[in-house]
Amino acid sequence: MSTHYSTEFKQEAVRLAVESHQPVAQTARDLGVNPNTLYTWISKYHSAGTSAPKGAEGEPPHEELKRLRREVALLKEERDILKKAVAYFAKDHR
Repeated sequence: MSTHYSTEFKQEAVRLAVESHQPVAQTARDLGVNPNTLYTWISKYHSAGTSAPKGAEGEPPHEELKRLRREVALLKEERDILKKAVAYFAKDHR
């Protein structure tokens, strides 16, 4: 049985998958769509926009966004660790 989805649904599903912090497969399950179908939509969406900008490393924008979000999370974690270390050593010298 083949299900037909509207263009608006497909575009919104791609947007959610690309902007979400969760894996694409999880987004697909949440939407009730086969993960392979969602991956296909993402591929078609990004290949249709051949003039779409590439990231600094030549990657598609959605991949760059996910990579940058992971990097920001790591940097925040490192910052928090350093804050705790500074507070600990500052307390020792009082």
